[in-house]
Amino acid sequence: MDKVVADPAAAIAGITDGASIAVGGFGLCGIPSVLIRAVLDAGITDLEAISNNCGVDDWGLGLLLRAKRIRRMVSSYVGENKEFERQYLTGELEVELTPQGTLAERLRAGGSGIPAFFTPTGAGTQIAEGGLPWRYAADGTVALASPPKETREVEWMGSTRTVVLEHAIVADFGLVRARKGDRLGNLVFERSARNFNPVAAMSGQLTIAEVEELVEPGELDPDEIHLPGIYVQRVLPLTPEQAADKRIERRTVRPARAAPPTTAPPTTAPSSPTTEV
Repeated sequence: MDKVVADPAAAIAGITDGASIAVGGFGLCGIPSVLIRAVLDAGITDLEAISNNCGVDDWGLGLLLRAKRIRRMVSSYVGENKEFERQYLTGELEVELTPQGTLAERLRAGGSGIPAFFTPTGAGTQIAEGGLPWRYAADGTVALASPPKETREVEWMGSTRTVVLEHAIVADFGLVRARKGDRLGNLVFERSARNFNPVAAMSGQLTIAEVEELVEPGELDPDEIHLPGIYVQRVLPLTPEQAADKRIERRTVRPARAAPPTTAPPTTAPSSPTTEV
């Protein structure tokens, strides 16, 4: 089944106002920037976005956030986006903060048919006990807080541990970016871009993958495939320009060092020692 679509507009067809979208990437690494731009251009709003973070102010999910298209975020790190902070603290945005590993497992569980699971992460904190601010009121008070979660005691690795019940995430749509993909939707991710992309793809009931290089079925070695095509319904081949358009979240470079001084070689060779007999 050929899953290739002609353009970004065709790729996101069916995403409507109020939809939930699971978006791959970590920081700005491996984010589906072309699909995000297509959602922005289509005017889709009132979205619930599930992603590790919300991009930066002028790139990635930050573009949707700045245009007030995101109603709710489920994420684990939000520290690089000033507009995110502003909207959250003024009550314009609802935020469910989730431990990073828990978020990844909730997405994976959603794609694996596991409704919920227990984890020790968050036990004894507001993650389990409730009370985390999900949405503030305009006056700075908490308008909506996280509810308490079910916990229980289990024997694990020779001791009794408190574990927290976490529910799987199944999103309406998954948006991911891959280094290579074939027409059947089999995907290969580039190094650290294999972060939240596989689990975001698994979580989506309809997953769209933008691929930097499209290959024909059979060209990918089965051992090379990171995500099988069963999780992907649409494939958008990128142009070389789109594939090359990648941003660095925070550029940190060492100042250039001055070249060390050079020592001129001697103009004449030293005389050879003599030996007296």
